[in-house]
Amino acid sequence: MVSLAIDDDLLLRSYQPEDAQELFSVISDSRVHLHPWLSWVDATTKPEHSLQFIQTSLHQLRMQEGLALAIIYNGKIAGGIGMHNWDQSLKKAQIGYWIAKEYEGKGIIKKCLPPFVSYLFDKIGLNKIEIHLMPGNKRSAKVAERLGCKVEGIIRQSILRNGQPEDLVIMGLLKSEWKK
Repeated sequence: MVSLAIDDDLLLRSYQPEDAQELFSVISDSRVHLHPWLSWVDATTKPEHSLQFIQTSLHQLRMQEGLALAIIYNGKIAGGIGMHNWDQSLKKAQIGYWIAKEYEGKGIIKKCLPPFVSYLFDKIGLNKIEIHLMPGNKRSAKVAERLGCKVEGIIRQSILRNGQPEDLVIMGLLKSEWKK
């Protein structure tokens, strides 16, 4: 299990099976807010889907394939942050993050990302992280830029959003560029 204390109010920790109902409720309450950017929201239609996600994420953690952490704000799940598509030979992975509508604008992602990225570079041993986002997701792009990520390219019509092909922006950050 992974646990990273951010401050007195914020904690990043591995999801546990008992989080399934709360996670599902948080996603359901923010469905309209999250839907434009995250395709998995549409596939999360009952608490069992959240439980399956948690079980898969714990398996991926054990197998060193990925890392999914709950963002805990004042004892409640407020969002998620994670690493996926982990390429062990290249020492790189993609990261992603989301925040529930009711917690937006509190600087939670801004506070959580630096310690998470430091953990990935220093403890996991990554050399590079990537953030993949749609051009219209200006808030996520701003978060990535503040982190120090650079646009590495745009892959045209490479992702489906609401059944329509859309461009995908690839942003990256090397360990050597990371400012602690």
